[in-house]
Amino acid sequence: MDYMIRATAAGGQVRAFAATTRDTVESARAAHNTSPVATAALGRLLTGSAMMGAMMKGEKDLLTIKIEGDGPIGGMTVTADSKGNVKGYAVCPEVMLPPNEKGKLDVGGALGLGVLTVIKDLGMKEPYVGQTILVTGEIAEDLTYYFATSEQTPSSVALGVLMNRENTVRQAGGFILQMMPGVSEEVVSGLEKRLSQMVSVTALLEEGKTPEEILKHVLGDLDLEILDRMPVKFFCNCSKERIEKALVSVGRQELQEMIDEGKTIEVNCHFCGRHYPVTVEELKGLLLQAR
Repeated sequence: MDYMIRATAAGGQVRAFAATTRDTVESARAAHNTSPVATAALGRLLTGSAMMGAMMKGEKDLLTIKIEGDGPIGGMTVTADSKGNVKGYAVCPEVMLPPNEKGKLDVGGALGLGVLTVIKDLGMKEPYVGQTILVTGEIAEDLTYYFATSEQTPSSVALGVLMNRENTVRQAGGFILQMMPGVSEEVVSGLEKRLSQMVSVTALLEEGKTPEEILKHVLGDLDLEILDRMPVKFFCNCSKERIEKALVSVGRQELQEMIDEGKTIEVNCHFCGRHYPVTVEELKGLLLQAR
């Protein structure tokens, strides 16, 4: 079962999140039939977004991360709430690429050069929007750069997805460490040293390490204190009702054109791939509600 933990270390000088997300990423892979490189890209972004969502306080707060790149995947959009629910899609989910020079799935090559946008809807009049360039397109480094430039929070982000031979998800997870204001030089240099010697997050997951054990591995000598844990899951809140509301909002003219075609239309949800058939009779009912 997928879950994440929230923790602090070094007497509150460091805050940390760690997650295991194999089922979440596998659900996304199955929903969108993503290729291995698209699964790795989307899986990393889903994992990072779930942890960033947990940084928000409000029940109804929503985080959206969009990546737009000039690579063959085109881009990705992921949204997360503050309770571990996350969903997302890639523009071109079937993209195939040869491995990179390290023999790994070439996520950076799939995304190319581009922009990362973080939108936080915190119930204010205007959402918070932060935007940075893609540094590597490998996602963890891009989120690290985003935290440093847009939120002025020195952070370390590690994300990984490991695939099975038959292209299902074998391991997925990650962690985010953040230095709080006033963190000592000693803590920073100790962490930098520890992180430079670390194996990949997927290697730790393959060893059977839990999120708790991963943070102990990284922060063990800094009085790690685990605050809470919450489930993580791929969850889409689409419904026939929401689809109908969206259809009403397209306006009378377009609805009339759909009715005139005389066929049941099918509306697909971008985020989870579910199909919603809407009959001509239902369209006529929606036309009465439209302006």
